Amino acid sequence: MSVCTIGWPYDCVVVEQAAAVDRELLAIGAAVQARLPDLAQEVWQRLASTTPELRGDDMYEELLTASIADNVASLLHVFEQGTPIGVVRAPAAAQENARRMAQRQVPIVRLVRSYRIAHGRFLAHCVEEIAARSYISDLTAALVARLVDVTFDYVDQVSVQVIATYQRERDQWLIGQAAKRAARVNALLTGNPADMDAAESALGYRLRAKHLGVVAWLSGESDAAKCMAELERLASTAARTLKARGRALFVPRDEALAWIWLPLGQDAQINRESLEAAFHDKVASVRVAVGEPADGLDGFRRTHRQAVQTQNLAVIATPGTRVTAFAEVGALALICSDRDTARSWVLATLNDLAIDDEPHARLRETLQLYLTTGSYTVTAERMLLHKNTAQYRVGKAEQALGAPIGEHRADIELALRACHHLGRAVLRDPPPTTR
Repeated sequence: MSVCTIGWPYDCVVVEQAAAVDRELLAIGAAVQARLPDLAQEVWQRLASTTPELRGDDMYEELLTASIADNVASLLHVFEQGTPIGVVRAPAAAQENARRMAQRQVPIVRLVRSYRIAHGRFLAHCVEEIAARSYISDLTAALVARLVDVTFDYVDQVSVQVIATYQRERDQWLIGQAAKRAARVNALLTGNPADMDAAESALGYRLRAKHLGVVAWLSGESDAAKCMAELERLASTAARTLKARGRALFVPRDEALAWIWLPLGQDAQINRESLEAAFHDKVASVRVAVGEPADGLDGFRRTHRQAVQTQNLAVIATPGTRVTAFAEVGALALICSDRDTARSWVLATLNDLAIDDEPHARLRETLQLYLTTGSYTVTAERMLLHKNTAQYRVGKAEQALGAPIGEHRADIELALRACHHLGRAVLRDPPPTTR
């Protein structure tokens, strides 16, 4: 017979009911623990049915079962001892399960879902036990309420800890894997003889394919993890848009720059429109330099070299564009490997036509279009000018050059393209105005 030292009979009833809830809750938990194999199997079947990468993985199934067993034991300890949820620590098996999922790159949502499923099945078994024991309605209601509160708080506390473990392990694992991948790629790029089968297996990428080399980077962003996540997402999006024949090969180079290879189909058509669509991104600071598609291991190397050369040009362009393609700037990329030399050559070739102001910019634009079309009429139509205005501008441009166009036409065209793509980086400041 229980003794109540509290003065009011109502308080005595509350205390006795709370003691009964604690006692019965422990008994119910123990009964469910006795059915642990069934509980674990139910969780595994539900998780595996929506997670193809886990099917047939006996080792992971064992880890999941151990994690469920340890969590149930830990939860029963909370029931028995009244341990504050705030001091509960995720069991070792649960932490190891999170680490393995991170190493296998199973999405974190699968980890969170496993806890939701396990929580739901544990509650279902507990409710079955409560129903089988035919408690009075007040005790049943109190049991269910306390069961829901304690288990929810426990799962919330433990899931936060295993998510943190997953994220730490994933970061460390990716750093290690990225270092190995970078070393393997560097060996391929240096031209050393390669075991193609071993290299493809290690990289998870087909070298006997048609490749599109890409250099992608973010400017003005200091969060390295955020940068890499954004660039990796960009690579995946581009692969889908260009209908790549497999996953992109993604190799981080520093905190804000990555090398990317996209495996293309042999009939893939790469042009300005397709590249703009593939690398369209809501992040304004994303920049991309692209080589030309090429086949096999030699193509893997060549398209990458082109992308790197294009990126060297793109970073000095003022202003720059989101996407710069070697197909459009190949010759410029080669001459601009040395920025100072390129600028000196442009200034010597264009003379006063390289002055950085609005009047000379109009002359350069008109002359460049005229050299492309070979017609004053077509030039005027495209620029919405009168034919005489187009002819006048070409004449003024020739005066600024200080020499007839015909003598150095090829050099002038290339220098004008350099001005168009690089802007102020290769132009001369206008002379000071006099009053």
